[in-house]
Amino acid sequence: MSSKALEVDALQSWYGESHILHGLRFSVADGEVVTLLGRNGAGRSTILKTILGLTSKRAGSIKVYGTETIDMATYQIARLGIGFCPEERGIFSSLTTEENLLLPPKIASGGMGLDEIYEMFPNLYERRNSPGTRLSGGEQQMLAMARILRTGARLLLLDEITEGLAPVIVQKLGEVVSKLRDKGFTIILVEQNFRFAAQLADRHYVVEGGLIVEVVERAELGTKAQLLNGYLGV
Repeated sequence: MSSKALEVDALQSWYGESHILHGLRFSVADGEVVTLLGRNGAGRSTILKTILGLTSKRAGSIKVYGTETIDMATYQIARLGIGFCPEERGIFSSLTTEENLLLPPKIASGGMGLDEIYEMFPNLYERRNSPGTRLSGGEQQMLAMARILRTGARLLLLDEITEGLAPVIVQKLGEVVSKLRDKGFTIILVEQNFRFAAQLADRHYVVEGGLIVEVVERAELGTKAQLLNGYLGV
């Protein structure tokens, strides 16, 4: 297996006639946590969807654990070990919390069992018999994250997991991401909350106009703070 969980080169992507990504190049080593930072509309969420083949057209190269995926169908890409937590969460209202957790198929060995998931997310254990959409916003976000941990995926794509949530829930999600990193998961975060992302990530990719315009390593955050503020408008 490649030491690179993800290698993206000359990546372009379209929604219909709209050309969104214009030749991205970046990589993520196995076990790293990286962020895709940028303003709304910069193309960050599109990068995740393009990796999964969820845009109408894409070109370039995307290697997942060394396997070229640019011509693969989404279900084939997922089976290489990718879990996606979308911004809209996708909780099924007709299913209980536990039924939502059990719904996704296993794509690889090594997925977490329910006991381990409930230990990481005790709120979900307490609400395991509640309909999924009766959960609070924070609990629904926990459920969306927990659901992909059963599948055996090792590369996690997390899209705006802190948006609109109370600070205490954001702190809890940060603890979960740290635990997942310690367990060896590779994580790509699309995030608006830079304070949340800064303490978690090994590296930050700044996206603007469908391109990566800056790469900031964790050790460079202090020296590049003003530059990041300019890109992010914070």
